[in-house]
Amino acid sequence: MGIMCHYHSQAHKEYICSMYFLLTLLLAGYCLADYFHPNTTGLRLQHGFETLLIQPYGYDGFRVRAWPFRPPTGQEISFLYDPPLEGFENGTAHGMSYDLTSTGETPQTLRNGDLILRTTGWGGNAGGYRLSFSRVNADGSETLLTNEYAPLKSLNPRTYTWPGPGAEFRAEFSFSSTADEQFYGTGTQQDHRINKKGSVIDLVNFNTYIPTPIFVSNKGYAFVWNTPAEGRMELGTLRTRFVAESTTLVDYVIVTTADNSSSKYDTLQRRLSALTGRAPTPPAFSLGYIQSKLRYENQSEVELLAHNFAARNIPVSLIVIDYQSWAHQGDWALDPRLWPNVSHMATVVRNTTGAQMMASLWPSVADNSLNYAALQGQGLLSATRSGPGTTDSWNGSYIRNYDATNPRAREFLWAALHRNYYTQGIQNFWIDQADGGALGEAYENNGQSTYIQSIPYALPDVLYAAGTQRSVGKLYPWAHQQAIDEGFRNASATAPGSACPHISLSRSGYIGSQRWCSIIWSGDTTSVWETLAAQIASGLSAAATGGNIDTDEFRELYVRWFAWATFLPFMRTHGNRACNVQEAYTCANEPWSYGAENTRVLVGYIHLRYQLAQYLTQVFERFSREGRSIMRPLYMDFEHSDGNVTAWVGGNANFTTQQYMFGPRLLVSPVTKPNVSQWEVYLPATGEKGRWTNWWSNETYAGGEVVTVAAPREQIPLFYLGKREEILSGEVFA
Repeated sequence: MGIMCHYHSQAHKEYICSMYFLLTLLLAGYCLADYFHPNTTGLRLQHGFETLLIQPYGYDGFRVRAWPFRPPTGQEISFLYDPPLEGFENGTAHGMSYDLTSTGETPQTLRNGDLILRTTGWGGNAGGYRLSFSRVNADGSETLLTNEYAPLKSLNPRTYTWPGPGAEFRAEFSFSSTADEQFYGTGTQQDHRINKKGSVIDLVNFNTYIPTPIFVSNKGYAFVWNTPAEGRMELGTLRTRFVAESTTLVDYVIVTTADNSSSKYDTLQRRLSALTGRAPTPPAFSLGYIQSKLRYENQSEVELLAHNFAARNIPVSLIVIDYQSWAHQGDWALDPRLWPNVSHMATVVRNTTGAQMMASLWPSVADNSLNYAALQGQGLLSATRSGPGTTDSWNGSYIRNYDATNPRAREFLWAALHRNYYTQGIQNFWIDQADGGALGEAYENNGQSTYIQSIPYALPDVLYAAGTQRSVGKLYPWAHQQAIDEGFRNASATAPGSACPHISLSRSGYIGSQRWCSIIWSGDTTSVWETLAAQIASGLSAAATGGNIDTDEFRELYVRWFAWATFLPFMRTHGNRACNVQEAYTCANEPWSYGAENTRVLVGYIHLRYQLAQYLTQVFERFSREGRSIMRPLYMDFEHSDGNVTAWVGGNANFTTQQYMFGPRLLVSPVTKPNVSQWEVYLPATGEKGRWTNWWSNETYAGGEVVTVAAPREQIPLFYLGKREEILSGEVFA
């Protein structure tokens, strides 16, 4: 549903927006009259040298901020909206407001909707300086969700230490869990796991690893650890611990929902996206086929590529120019010796295929770059807390990253991109090596020597305008994505949050990155079957590296990977290929590069992708409007209709880590083993949602069963609910 409004005044705009907001709530199932409005604007709890500020936040949520000694300035980095996009704040920011104070002498009870927060004493004694969170169920009973971990005579659940001479401290906060609790989320790790219980996750970004301290519990609550600091998540059997290595403020949110059906996960996703940001709808072209490889070396190669797509009548929506297309690190421009007429190339691509273009950029700047002197002179490069300031090296040159945390540096970057790419017809950007600190690799030497690799240094002790790597390192990729989106909005005169005029593709991100018109991909993975299986659990786009396109073994893997990419939010394949006969600067990676029979299969999947365009569009619109996930683990839709789903997720069984719903109506089970012609699929019991239908054979199944289906390369195991014509016409509700 969409509404275009014309306002006569600011007051008229506020009235119309408030009415539309109320209508949205009613359509979402909220009953405003029955909602338990917060019984406080906030509680300030003083406990010795420590202060806690507890505020109702959004629907069914509380935000908790804590600090020792020095109060926060109010300028601390936050990835949360204040106020949230939905809630009873009436557009008023919370700030640091409160109407209750306590020193913990008596217990306090706060309620917001269906979430109750209580302060209790240590070990259950009188007093109130430990926090617990309970949900009010539909029948009025309560369910304890979690509380600060404080068994009798244990360590304090909140601890602070000062590792250095400044005001920044290290914080550890612990919460209780139960052995049977399951945690979903936490960003991406290459671990084959859907249920993250039992994991220890370092909060530092690097290639293939994007940890994000947000999770949803099967108990029906969600948690956000809102800090830019590096640290750690420990999701233990009985204790969940969060660590911030260096900060001046601890900040977290817990939200719940009284709905304990399978739709609780959609409700919690809606709650979370109201706190951290909704994803604007992507441009239509981005939902088609994206052609990429490592790498197209010059303008003639790209123009020939476009003509080859047209000659073969293969649709393509985006063509990507990868890294090292520049003369120097930090030029943020194509090398004019290899790309002499960028605007002509973009026009050829567009007129020949209808495709847009995307170009890669790195945040690194070498001292021989065109921009180094200006960036250095204006203080727009990241530094180090000691030494000469270099943070990494590449191909014989030492480099420093531009400081994405500095607004002026973001403006400088976009000015270069706008001048050298955007006005020349390349208006989408690949944000590579964007992890922060260094270039995000597992080594510092970065190819300087063939004899010394993977020196065991920690990340450089980088200093940014916003703070240190330890205190704000998780901000870096987020701010880098922000730089591109701010540029998009200024160049296209579109408002933040409105439909995306263009997209960026980023190797990293953080809480709320979805608001920046940015796609996350899973990093530089390896082209082996095990990695393919791991990517499904990670839930991200395929990015295969390596492999010889002329071997039957790799061709089979590539086709299976490509088939899976058809059912990802964005369909992109990429890689550094080997080949027996090299016809260009690097080996081919186009759909016609893998033999005639495989070409037929690959092109078939590309056409299927475009047949699903209306379905994809509606799925993305619902994601933008309500925060509902696109790739949906089975627990999201079948936890209550099929007990096997919950049991298997708890054990990370293959059926729950290797298959998923793509939107609400398509079940996908990618083939992740070689030399198979059949594949086992678990079809969950659907309750009232109807029978499953095999996309290829039209056979129907009741669900609640394992089925073995034919799985030739051209038929990825695919099932749907409802009618095929409804899906093709964009009806997303099964």
